Amino acid sequence: MPDVRELTPDDLDDAWQLGRLAFGYDPQPPPPPATTGRTAYGAFDPAGHLVGKAVDLHDEQWWSGRVVPAADVAGVAVAAEARGTGVGRTLLTALLRGARDRGAAVSALFPTTTAPYRACGWEVTGQLRTLDLPTAGLPRQRRDPQLTVRAGTPADLPATTELYRRVACHRNGLLTRTQRRFTVTDKLPYDGLTLVEHDGHLVGYAGWNRGQGYGPDAVLTVEDILATTAAAARALVGVLASWYSVAPTLRLTLLPGDAVSTHLPLERTREHERHAWMHRPVDIVRAVPARGWPAHTRGEVTFALTDDLADWNTGTWQLTVADGHADLRRSTAEADLHLTVRGFARLYTGTATARALAETGLLHHSTPDPSALDLLAAGPTAHLIDYF
Repeated sequence: MPDVRELTPDDLDDAWQLGRLAFGYDPQPPPPPATTGRTAYGAFDPAGHLVGKAVDLHDEQWWSGRVVPAADVAGVAVAAEARGTGVGRTLLTALLRGARDRGAAVSALFPTTTAPYRACGWEVTGQLRTLDLPTAGLPRQRRDPQLTVRAGTPADLPATTELYRRVACHRNGLLTRTQRRFTVTDKLPYDGLTLVEHDGHLVGYAGWNRGQGYGPDAVLTVEDILATTAAAARALVGVLASWYSVAPTLRLTLLPGDAVSTHLPLERTREHERHAWMHRPVDIVRAVPARGWPAHTRGEVTFALTDDLADWNTGTWQLTVADGHADLRRSTAEADLHLTVRGFARLYTGTATARALAETGLLHHSTPDPSALDLLAAGPTAHLIDYF
């Protein structure tokens, strides 16, 4: 087995080269990555050569009004000659242990291939979809005279951050965007920022990149768009529609079911790009009580869990949910419901029912009806709209 340790500044060139070969990066290396908010792990062969790497991003995720510390995984690469020898599994085991030691509760990642991550306990729990729309097909309605629409500046970025927080905090799985890579405020992170205000308060924004040209292939890419009122959403859509003569295609990533989505002709979208994302618990004793739960949901269920990489999660557990809170304790009772860690991820993110998991083999049960375990799935379905 390889030796796994945190990477040092002396390892950065080798780590860049490994990633460049794995992902086809430009041969010109970028500036050194930030040393805060992340832990980079390397796997070394007996000769001391770097044969694998993985990065733990010290993120936080919103879960129904509460902030849950996360270990979001990025930059996983294994040298071609070392693939299939257990390097990736050894790396991810060390990453999970380190993430638990620093207090993380959950983990997410965007895989280039799902099989090795499924073997390590992550499971597909959603899709990040980038959609294309014909700009000329967007509705253009008369703007509410009580709204002010203007171009934003770097000074407006804190207000957009606060609006994002208001929209995201009551959902599940979204990043808090408080990490350093989201907090640059000395310049706009896109070509343009359109703001919608009501009585001086921000109620909607869209950050967009113009792209090149003005012919039939020109694309206006909306990198970030959110609104807190229907009127603000209509105003933003109207501004985007005004680009129809020079940017026939609008490209954007939507937050499912949000205010903006309800004012777009979604039947006319076509998918430009799709990224599956995967989830798993780092430490279930933290993950369950740390998040918010529906106030109307009450119940209790006992289940057994198996987690080969994070053995601290393995055992029999009693889950109790009441009054917006949940508690998870070890139990000595006999469990009729036997859950895999991948099944736990599907339930925790609200992307499966217990019956569906039983059909996939991620849950085994001796009772006629396993639906008592749906208690773990209570709450909104999780989403991710930030790629990492």
